[in-house]
Amino acid sequence: MSKSRKPVTVPAVAARKRRHGDEPLVMVTAYDHPSAVLADRAGVDLLLVGDSLGMVIQGKPDTLQVTLDEMIYHCACVSRAGTKALVVGDLPWMTYHVSREDAVRNAGRIIQEGGARSVKLEGARPDTVRAIVDAEIPVMGHLGLTPQSVNVLGGFKLQGRDEAAAEAIREGALRLQDAGAFAVVLECVPAELGERVSEELDIPTIGIGAGPACDGQVLVWHDLLGVSERVPSFVRRYESLGDRIVEALESHAADVRSGEFPGPDESRYLAQPTGATEPVVADA
Repeated sequence: MSKSRKPVTVPAVAARKRRHGDEPLVMVTAYDHPSAVLADRAGVDLLLVGDSLGMVIQGKPDTLQVTLDEMIYHCACVSRAGTKALVVGDLPWMTYHVSREDAVRNAGRIIQEGGARSVKLEGARPDTVRAIVDAEIPVMGHLGLTPQSVNVLGGFKLQGRDEAAAEAIREGALRLQDAGAFAVVLECVPAELGERVSEELDIPTIGIGAGPACDGQVLVWHDLLGVSERVPSFVRRYESLGDRIVEALESHAADVRSGEFPGPDESRYLAQPTGATEPVVADA
Protein backbone atom coordinates (compact mmCIF):
# COMPACT_ATOMS: atom_id res chain seq x y z
CA MET A 1 0.00 0.00 0.00
CA SER A 2 2.78 2.48 0.87
CA LYS A 3 4.25 2.34 -2.67
CA SER A 4 1.02 3.43 -4.34
CA ARG A 5 -0.02 6.24 -2.00
CA LYS A 6 1.29 9.77 -1.73
CA PRO A 7 3.35 10.94 1.25
CA VAL A 8 1.20 12.33 4.05
CA THR A 9 1.95 16.02 4.59
CA VAL A 10 1.29 18.39 7.47
CA PRO A 11 -1.25 20.46 5.47
CA ALA A 12 -3.07 17.26 4.48
CA VAL A 13 -3.32 16.21 8.13
CA ALA A 14 -4.39 19.68 9.27
CA ALA A 15 -7.30 19.60 6.82
CA ARG A 16 -8.68 16.23 7.94
CA LYS A 17 -11.87 16.82 9.91
CA ARG A 18 -14.61 14.24 10.27
CA ARG A 19 -17.27 16.93 10.07
CA HIS A 20 -16.07 17.51 6.49
CA GLY A 21 -16.71 13.87 5.71
CA ASP A 22 -13.05 12.86 5.93
CA GLU A 23 -11.98 9.45 7.21
CA PRO A 24 -10.49 9.43 10.71
CA LEU A 25 -6.73 9.73 10.89
CA VAL A 26 -4.74 6.66 11.94
CA MET A 27 -1.63 7.28 14.03
CA VAL A 28 0.56 4.53 15.48
CA THR A 29 3.34 5.06 18.01
CA ALA A 30 6.48 3.24 16.86
CA TYR A 31 10.08 3.43 18.00
CA ASP A 32 12.26 1.58 15.49
CA HIS A 33 12.86 0.87 11.81
CA PRO A 34 11.08 -2.53 11.49
CA SER A 35 7.98 -1.26 13.28
CA ALA A 36 7.87 1.81 11.05
CA VAL A 37 8.19 -0.28 7.88
CA LEU A 38 5.35 -2.60 8.88
CA ALA A 39 3.05 0.20 10.04
CA ASP A 40 3.65 2.09 6.82
CA ARG A 41 2.89 -1.02 4.78
CA ALA A 42 -0.44 -1.15 6.63
CA GLY A 43 -1.21 2.39 5.41
CA VAL A 44 -1.20 4.39 8.66
CA ASP A 45 -1.30 8.16 8.24
CA LEU A 46 1.10 9.19 11.00
CA LEU A 47 3.93 7.57 12.92
CA LEU A 48 4.54 9.02 16.37
CA VAL A 49 7.96 8.45 17.89
CA GLY A 50 6.78 8.95 21.45
CA ASP A 51 8.80 9.49 24.60
CA SER A 52 6.65 6.64 25.89
CA LEU A 53 9.60 4.58 24.64
CA GLY A 54 11.01 5.18 28.12
CA MET A 55 8.31 2.90 29.52
CA VAL A 56 7.67 0.58 26.56
CA ILE A 57 11.25 0.04 25.36
CA GLN A 58 13.49 1.02 28.26
CA GLY A 59 11.40 -0.34 31.14
CA LYS A 60 11.31 2.93 33.06
CA PRO A 61 8.40 3.90 35.35
CA ASP A 62 7.55 7.05 33.37
CA THR A 63 8.72 9.23 30.49
CA LEU A 64 10.68 11.78 32.53
CA GLN A 65 14.09 10.11 32.17
CA VAL A 66 14.05 10.06 28.37
CA THR A 67 16.69 12.37 26.91
CA LEU A 68 16.71 14.45 23.75
CA ASP A 69 19.57 12.39 22.32
CA GLU A 70 17.54 9.21 22.86
CA MET A 71 14.56 10.74 21.09
CA ILE A 72 16.75 11.83 18.17
CA TYR A 73 18.17 8.30 17.92
CA HIS A 74 14.74 6.66 17.77
CA CYS A 75 13.35 9.30 15.40
CA ALA A 76 16.25 8.58 13.07
CA CYS A 77 15.55 4.83 13.22
CA VAL A 78 11.93 5.43 12.21
CA SER A 79 12.67 8.14 9.65
CA ARG A 80 15.21 5.98 7.81
CA ALA A 81 12.32 3.68 6.88
CA GLY A 82 11.35 6.29 4.27
CA THR A 83 7.68 6.02 5.12
CA LYS A 84 4.79 7.71 3.37
CA ALA A 85 3.33 8.26 6.84
CA LEU A 86 4.10 11.60 8.49
CA VAL A 87 6.72 11.13 11.23
CA VAL A 88 6.09 13.09 14.45
CA GLY A 89 8.81 13.22 17.10
CA ASP A 90 8.12 13.91 20.77
CA LEU A 91 10.01 16.67 22.54
CA PRO A 92 11.00 15.09 25.87
CA TRP A 93 10.61 16.62 29.29
CA MET A 94 12.57 19.81 30.04
CA THR A 95 13.57 20.38 26.41
CA TYR A 96 10.96 23.12 25.86
CA HIS A 97 10.07 24.26 29.39
CA VAL A 98 12.85 26.74 30.25
CA SER A 99 12.89 29.09 27.26
CA ARG A 100 11.45 29.46 23.80
CA GLU A 101 14.99 29.55 22.43
CA ASP A 102 15.68 26.11 23.91
CA ALA A 103 12.40 24.83 22.52
CA VAL A 104 13.18 25.99 18.98
CA ARG A 105 16.73 24.66 19.13
CA ASN A 106 15.68 21.26 20.42
CA ALA A 107 12.77 20.95 18.01
CA GLY A 108 15.22 21.73 15.24
CA ARG A 109 17.42 18.84 16.34
CA ILE A 110 14.47 16.44 16.18
CA ILE A 111 13.95 17.52 12.56
CA GLN A 112 17.56 17.95 11.43
CA GLU A 113 19.22 15.03 13.22
CA GLY A 114 16.25 12.76 13.79
CA GLY A 115 14.66 13.18 10.38
CA ALA A 116 11.13 13.72 11.73
CA ARG A 117 8.88 16.06 9.80
CA SER A 118 7.10 17.52 12.82
CA VAL A 119 7.29 17.58 16.62
CA LYS A 120 4.84 17.09 19.47
CA LEU A 121 4.86 18.77 22.86
CA GLU A 122 2.63 18.51 25.92
CA GLY A 123 0.50 21.13 27.62
CA ALA A 124 -1.18 24.40 26.69
CA ARG A 125 1.95 26.34 25.75
CA PRO A 126 0.87 28.66 22.95
CA ASP A 127 3.92 30.96 23.14
CA THR A 128 6.26 27.98 22.80
CA VAL A 129 4.24 26.51 19.94
CA ARG A 130 4.20 29.86 18.17
CA ALA A 131 7.98 30.21 18.46
CA ILE A 132 8.59 26.75 17.03
CA VAL A 133 6.08 27.28 14.23
CA ASP A 134 7.72 30.63 13.44
CA ALA A 135 10.91 28.62 12.90
CA GLU A 136 8.99 26.67 10.23
CA ILE A 137 8.73 23.50 12.30
CA PRO A 138 5.22 21.95 12.40
CA VAL A 139 3.90 21.31 15.92
CA MET A 140 1.30 18.87 17.24
CA GLY A 141 -0.17 19.61 20.66
CA HIS A 142 -1.05 17.16 23.45
CA LEU A 143 -3.64 17.78 26.18
CA GLY A 144 -5.52 15.82 28.82
CA LEU A 145 -3.36 13.18 30.44
CA THR A 146 0.11 14.53 29.69
CA PRO A 147 2.57 11.88 30.91
CA GLN A 148 5.37 14.39 31.49
CA SER A 149 3.13 15.95 34.18
CA VAL A 150 2.62 12.66 36.01
CA ASN A 151 4.01 13.98 39.30
CA VAL A 152 1.70 17.00 39.24
CA LEU A 153 -1.31 14.96 38.18
CA GLY A 154 -0.67 12.34 40.86
CA GLY A 155 -0.47 9.44 38.44
CA PHE A 156 -1.86 8.33 35.10
CA LYS A 157 -5.49 9.29 35.63
CA LEU A 158 -8.51 10.39 33.63
CA GLN A 159 -8.41 14.17 33.11
CA GLY A 160 -11.16 16.75 32.52
CA ARG A 161 -13.66 15.08 34.80
CA ASP A 162 -15.11 18.25 36.35
CA GLU A 163 -16.35 21.34 34.57
CA ALA A 164 -13.34 23.52 35.40
CA ALA A 165 -10.81 20.93 34.27
CA ALA A 166 -12.76 20.24 31.09
CA GLU A 167 -12.94 23.94 30.30
CA ALA A 168 -9.18 24.30 30.81
CA ILE A 169 -8.56 21.54 28.27
CA ARG A 170 -11.02 23.06 25.80
CA GLU A 171 -9.47 26.52 26.12
CA GLY A 172 -5.99 25.05 25.91
CA ALA A 173 -6.85 23.33 22.64
CA LEU A 174 -8.14 26.59 21.16
CA ARG A 175 -4.99 28.40 22.26
CA LEU A 176 -2.79 25.77 20.66
CA GLN A 177 -4.77 26.07 17.44
CA ASP A 178 -4.41 29.86 17.46
CA ALA A 179 -0.66 29.45 18.02
CA GLY A 180 -0.33 27.40 14.85
CA ALA A 181 -0.51 23.76 15.95
CA PHE A 182 -1.65 21.53 13.09
CA ALA A 183 -3.32 18.89 15.32
CA VAL A 184 -3.92 18.11 18.99
CA VAL A 185 -3.71 14.77 20.79
CA LEU A 186 -6.37 14.31 23.48
CA GLU A 187 -5.39 11.63 25.95
CA CYS A 188 -7.55 9.97 28.59
CA VAL A 189 -10.44 12.43 28.79
CA PRO A 190 -14.20 11.79 28.90
CA ALA A 191 -15.71 10.97 25.52
CA GLU A 192 -18.06 13.95 25.80
CA LEU A 193 -15.11 16.30 26.16
CA GLY A 194 -13.30 14.67 23.24
CA GLU A 195 -16.39 15.26 21.11
CA ARG A 196 -16.84 18.85 22.25
CA VAL A 197 -13.23 19.83 21.55
CA SER A 198 -13.27 18.05 18.20
CA GLU A 199 -16.36 19.98 17.15
CA GLU A 200 -14.93 23.34 18.16
CA LEU A 201 -11.48 23.00 16.61
CA ASP A 202 -10.75 23.53 12.93
CA ILE A 203 -7.63 21.35 13.23
CA PRO A 204 -7.94 17.62 13.86
CA THR A 205 -7.97 15.98 17.26
CA ILE A 206 -6.30 12.60 17.67
CA GLY A 207 -7.67 10.63 20.57
CA ILE A 208 -6.19 8.00 22.83
CA GLY A 209 -8.77 7.08 25.42
CA ALA A 210 -10.80 10.14 24.40
CA GLY A 211 -13.83 8.55 22.76
CA PRO A 212 -14.89 7.82 19.18
CA ALA A 213 -15.70 11.38 18.07
CA CYS A 214 -12.11 12.55 17.67
CA ASP A 215 -10.79 13.14 14.16
CA GLY A 216 -8.25 10.34 14.55
CA GLN A 217 -6.97 7.69 16.92
CA VAL A 218 -3.50 6.68 18.14
CA LEU A 219 -2.30 3.53 19.88
CA VAL A 220 1.15 2.22 20.70
CA TRP A 221 2.43 -0.44 18.28
CA HIS A 222 3.35 -2.80 21.13
CA ASP A 223 0.00 -2.37 22.87
CA LEU A 224 -2.29 -3.06 19.93
CA LEU A 225 -0.21 -6.05 18.82
CA GLY A 226 -0.13 -7.65 22.26
CA VAL A 227 3.60 -7.30 22.91
CA SER A 228 3.28 -5.13 26.04
CA GLU A 229 2.63 -6.87 29.33
CA ARG A 230 0.18 -4.29 30.67
CA VAL A 231 -2.01 -1.96 28.66
CA PRO A 232 -4.61 0.71 29.53
CA SER A 233 -8.27 -0.25 29.46
CA PHE A 234 -8.91 1.83 26.33
CA VAL A 235 -6.50 -0.25 24.22
CA ARG A 236 -7.87 -2.86 21.82
CA ARG A 237 -5.46 -5.72 21.23
CA TYR A 238 -5.58 -6.94 17.64
CA GLU A 239 -3.02 -9.71 18.10
CA SER A 240 -1.25 -11.65 20.83
CA LEU A 241 2.23 -11.47 19.36
CA GLY A 242 3.86 -11.64 22.77
CA ASP A 243 2.57 -15.17 23.31
CA ARG A 244 3.44 -16.20 19.76
CA ILE A 245 6.97 -14.83 20.10
CA VAL A 246 7.50 -16.79 23.31
CA GLU A 247 6.29 -19.97 21.59
CA ALA A 248 8.68 -19.42 18.68
CA LEU A 249 11.62 -18.82 21.03
CA GLU A 250 10.74 -21.92 23.03
CA SER A 251 10.71 -23.96 19.82
CA HIS A 252 14.10 -22.57 18.83
CA ALA A 253 15.56 -23.31 22.27
CA ALA A 254 14.23 -26.88 22.09
CA ASP A 255 15.79 -27.39 18.64
CA VAL A 256 19.17 -26.10 19.83
CA ARG A 257 19.15 -28.30 22.93
CA SER A 258 18.11 -31.38 20.96
CA GLY A 259 20.73 -30.83 18.28
CA GLU A 260 18.14 -30.34 15.52
CA PHE A 261 19.37 -26.79 14.88
CA PRO A 262 21.36 -26.03 12.86
CA GLY A 263 20.38 -28.69 10.35
CA PRO A 264 21.40 -29.38 6.73
CA ASP A 265 19.57 -26.31 5.36
CA GLU A 266 21.25 -23.94 7.77
CA SER A 267 24.67 -25.55 7.26
CA ARG A 268 24.80 -25.72 3.46
CA TYR A 269 27.23 -22.80 3.17
CA LEU A 270 29.74 -24.64 5.34
CA ALA A 271 29.95 -27.41 2.77
CA GLN A 272 30.75 -25.10 -0.16
CA PRO A 273 34.23 -25.27 -1.67
CA THR A 274 36.62 -22.37 -1.43
CA GLY A 275 35.76 -19.67 -3.94
CA ALA A 276 31.98 -20.25 -3.91
CA THR A 277 30.10 -17.18 -5.13
CA GLU A 278 26.75 -17.58 -3.29
CA PRO A 279 26.66 -14.89 -0.61
CA VAL A 280 26.33 -15.52 3.07
CA VAL A 281 24.35 -12.87 4.96
CA ALA A 282 25.51 -12.27 8.50
CA ASP A 283 22.96 -10.70 10.81
CA ALA A 284 24.36 -11.36 14.27
